[in-house]
Amino acid sequence: MNNSDEQRALEKKALRKRLVEQRLLLPDREQRINQLRQAMRIWLVGRTDTVIGAYWPIKGEFDPLPALHRWKEDGELIDQPQRRKIGLPVVDKVAKTMTFHAWYPGCPMEEDAFGILKPKDTEILHPTLLFVACVGYAPGGYRLGYGGGFYDRMLANMQPRPTAVGLSFATGFLPDFEPEPHDVPLDAILNDHGVVWPV
Repeated sequence: MNNSDEQRALEKKALRKRLVEQRLLLPDREQRINQLRQAMRIWLVGRTDTVIGAYWPIKGEFDPLPALHRWKEDGELIDQPQRRKIGLPVVDKVAKTMTFHAWYPGCPMEEDAFGILKPKDTEILHPTLLFVACVGYAPGGYRLGYGGGFYDRMLANMQPRPTAVGLSFATGFLPDFEPEPHDVPLDAILNDHGVVWPV
């Protein structure tokens, strides 16, 4: 790693820290949560996915699970040949891989190697749609994550590749963010104002 790469890495680390702190201290957090849940529910109308991957929220991230549980229940009210399922990531820290396991309210959970809750001993799922938390997001559908690269590697290797949708509060917008060569753009980004990518 040369000096410019090192400097860039330090700047991104500082940016992540600032955005997470800002997210934790949002004064109108509940209102933003309700608006983003509504944006999710509207965006899902008409989609034919039956398996959606999401995430267990950490560090003040928006929690997508209540909206997805509602989506799952809505599917049970209509004539669905295949029941809707929600998956949460299970990370293998050594192999640096991620798989999705079935989640439902009350399912057994355990901490992963990073201290994040994951489903315990539930079936492996293959989502066709993936909701991804963004620390920040930028024009072109680019996402700033925590720097581990798990989602980028997973999206590059999943066949068929699921539709990847970023979720963030509007405060995470980074107008001057420059993606790196390995960054994979998302297919869509939703925030508490609605769909912000594609524009």
